Amino acid sequence: MLHKPVVLIYRNNLLPASETFVQKQAEALRDFIPYYVGSRLVQGLQLPQERRIALNQGGLLGLTNELSYKLWGKTSVDFVRSLQRLHPALIHAHFAPDGAIALPLAQCLQVPLVVTFHGYDATMHDKYAKASFWSHRVYLRRRELLKQKARLFIAVSESIKRKLLEQDFPSNKVVVHHIGVDTETFQPDPSVQRRPIVLFVGRLAEKKGCKYLIQAMNQVQAVMPDVELVIIGDGPLRVDLENMAAIKLRRYRFLGTQPPQVVKNWMNQALLLAAPSVTAATGDSEGLPIVLIEAQAMGLPVVSSMHSGIPDAILHGQTGFLARERDWRTLAEYILLLLNDRTLWQQLSQNGQERVRTRFNLRSQTSILEDIYYTTLRPKVSTQIVHNSISQS
Repeated sequence: MLHKPVVLIYRNNLLPASETFVQKQAEALRDFIPYYVGSRLVQGLQLPQERRIALNQGGLLGLTNELSYKLWGKTSVDFVRSLQRLHPALIHAHFAPDGAIALPLAQCLQVPLVVTFHGYDATMHDKYAKASFWSHRVYLRRRELLKQKARLFIAVSESIKRKLLEQDFPSNKVVVHHIGVDTETFQPDPSVQRRPIVLFVGRLAEKKGCKYLIQAMNQVQAVMPDVELVIIGDGPLRVDLENMAAIKLRRYRFLGTQPPQVVKNWMNQALLLAAPSVTAATGDSEGLPIVLIEAQAMGLPVVSSMHSGIPDAILHGQTGFLARERDWRTLAEYILLLLNDRTLWQQLSQNGQERVRTRFNLRSQTSILEDIYYTTLRPKVSTQIVHNSISQS
């Protein structure tokens, strides 16, 4: 017999390796039991086998059930029954297209639906979304219904909240909540000596702005030739970026996608993290990159851009520096400033660690999320409770 209410963590694909933030947030819940629910299992994160339920169990029947559900919202009887047996309190869907696809399921189970918007799902221009994945098109078709029927929308940054309000999402249904990081796991090892390394961690796609970092590092290495650029991540621009680096840089390496522990080890060795994100031509923008929070928890000052939700995470001049989007010259100046001024580096490193512990701690932030859940389950209670909780985070 279950003594805690169940929350269904919904993601169409369970669960891509890049989405550790979804799993870590869910596993940090104390008052709720998370079950991972989606259309199909994919190679990626290892989810607890006893708490994962996928609609598509394989074979022709599984594929038919998945397509019927995704395209027309028709749910398998067995799938629904397996969820009903859990007596779920609510569904928490991550990303807007997943929220739109989960809407019929929430209505079938007669439970509230909470949807977290993480970035692109609030910023991509409709004309590009229409030509993108089928899930984006489903979202566009159901967006107005989602506005009406979903109980609450969580924006991961103030910038994403503004985007939702610009799109006429009900203001009384939109709240900001920052996902935290485990500050016991992410803390620097003082016995490891840092080296002259500028670290980049992210997908090698347009919005990450890696090409502007390579241009900046060309200028940095002209002054400090021993500084190395280490790039962790993969994506459609990797070949172009490697070719660009071969022409412009002296010391660099592309490591591809790496497991979390390897990324953490590099964060412990580097002197700073660079994240020069930009708004892509499609409108695709960041929400609030978790890697910025993890880096600061590891004592890394961050050089980034005044882009979307990034100013929520980085305080300019206090925990890092923010340049204008695509301004590689200013990026280079900030990188050189931090590499040359050890006192400033130490100050920003300490400030970043302290701010993450007080504002982005996974345990306290997840406790606030549970307050949001409770308020969602009491629709007659004013959402002011949620706003008050978030303002104190």
